[in-house]
Amino acid sequence: MKNSYLIPLLILLLFACNAGPRNAADLVFTNGIVYTVDESAPKAEAVAVKNGLILAVGTTEEIQAFVGKETEIIDLQGKTMTPGFIESHAHLMGIGYNKLDIDLMYVQTYDELIEKVAEAAANAEPGEWITGRGWHQDKWIKMPDNTVKGFQTHEQLSAVTPDNPVFLAHASGHASFVNQKAMELAGITPLGSENPRQEVEGGEVLRDELGNPTGVLVETASGLVRRLIPEDTPERREKALELALQELAEKGITSFHDAGEDQNFIDLLEQFKEQDRLTARMYVMLSSRKPELLQAWYKKGPHIDPDHMVTVRSIKLNMDGALGPWGAWLLEDYEDKPSHRGHETMPIALVSEVSEKGLELGFQVCSHAIGDRTNREVLDRYEAAFAKFPEVNDHRFRVEHAQHLHPDDISRFGEMGVIAAIQAIHLSSDRPWAIGRLGAKRIKDGAYVWQKLLQSGAVISNGTDAPVEPLDPVPSFFASVTRKTLKMTPEGGFEPDQKMTREQALKSYTLDGAYAEFEEDFKGSIEVGKAADFTVFDRNLMEVPENEILNTKVAMTIVGGKIIFKSE
Repeated sequence: MKNSYLIPLLILLLFACNAGPRNAADLVFTNGIVYTVDESAPKAEAVAVKNGLILAVGTTEEIQAFVGKETEIIDLQGKTMTPGFIESHAHLMGIGYNKLDIDLMYVQTYDELIEKVAEAAANAEPGEWITGRGWHQDKWIKMPDNTVKGFQTHEQLSAVTPDNPVFLAHASGHASFVNQKAMELAGITPLGSENPRQEVEGGEVLRDELGNPTGVLVETASGLVRRLIPEDTPERREKALELALQELAEKGITSFHDAGEDQNFIDLLEQFKEQDRLTARMYVMLSSRKPELLQAWYKKGPHIDPDHMVTVRSIKLNMDGALGPWGAWLLEDYEDKPSHRGHETMPIALVSEVSEKGLELGFQVCSHAIGDRTNREVLDRYEAAFAKFPEVNDHRFRVEHAQHLHPDDISRFGEMGVIAAIQAIHLSSDRPWAIGRLGAKRIKDGAYVWQKLLQSGAVISNGTDAPVEPLDPVPSFFASVTRKTLKMTPEGGFEPDQKMTREQALKSYTLDGAYAEFEEDFKGSIEVGKAADFTVFDRNLMEVPENEILNTKVAMTIVGGKIIFKSE
């Protein structure tokens, strides 16, 4: 009788053993160097994934327990895995259009810019708009002989484009360069002519000493021409988004904070999500440049996506310009432009209005502020709004850039719980010439002061502001920990006491980026139950010598347990 029960029991046990683990993973990564950004267990070797979430983290041997017959095994072969990198401030469509339009990011002279535009004009139909972005006069190795107020003039540009209007956005997005044809269409004429376009609230049409427009339009003046450019076709918008998403995947970006967009963009993201073409998680800031957009969203409230793919719960305010075109709003005169302090680009009262509305309705507010006056004005208005809504204790309001601060305002970020959404790569690009704008004392006391912000208790999220800078997070990580230019100068870095540690820099690009969008419980670290979003690098950017960090490449990008990019 005993034997009759024993045989079926042995068969059942044998079957159970062959069936593999009860909770088998869909995917496991083994033999890696895994930086988890989890303080309780900062390093591991292997990770198991099931249904897009992290099932287990541990040694390669421990993770074997989750390998079943259907489990895909990826041997990392010693490569480095981190949580998926989060780009906390950039412009997705701008990244895509940079690939469709003329990319001027890497031109080193005005003559080189002219060559690129002439080539585009040779292939354009008469009357067709020529557009591009990325030029920055302070990064050129030499300036042309003829300049006005620190900028080039349009004569050469107009000579090679007599039949086509041209609009070339500055790398910062805070100025533009246009040709004679574009100015004629916009009614921008010399002083003394009939109805010259001159005064523009929040911007400037640059003119020479005779009153002739130079072709450079600063801040809101760019709108005089930009609004004349025909709207894109739906097909071109889709192509731009496809190219941008591809760039994110190749650069290891798994989540993206878009710093100011409209309803058409949100609808396009939703379309891509529905079609299973959205390969990165999107956190969208509503553009305050469109008041009707804000009013519509005030009525319906934030959209927090349960699928964590397209969330809309923040508002972007553009409160001043950039240092390059002398547009950042300062408390004292520019060192290299006496009697000029930049300016606000939107009425500062808007910060109070939108902040109060945001606190009432559950919207995060993200204010672009580069100059020390803008940062102070924004913090003052945040503080007043918080006092009116004391019951809202988890607002996570942000200052985008927080680039140049008065020393008295640095500690306010931590005290008020305001996030500093920085772009470390700006230091590498801008610091060599920014000292000319601000002077040595203001640079040392309050520019790019990352350690001072961290010591105040502030959260720092990191990014690139692409397409202002290239999207690649590795140079921005390098800038965070070395404070050097990408040519690795100066020795020791600029203001080296403000360097981030590599751990701080990694956290700023992962867990703190997630915190900046209220998602730290879902992503940003490699912990059981969180999203299986990972970036795999071909070398250990946490330990390689400083001069090797820039050689680090993305080997693999994983979003929700799906491999969306793998290098050759």
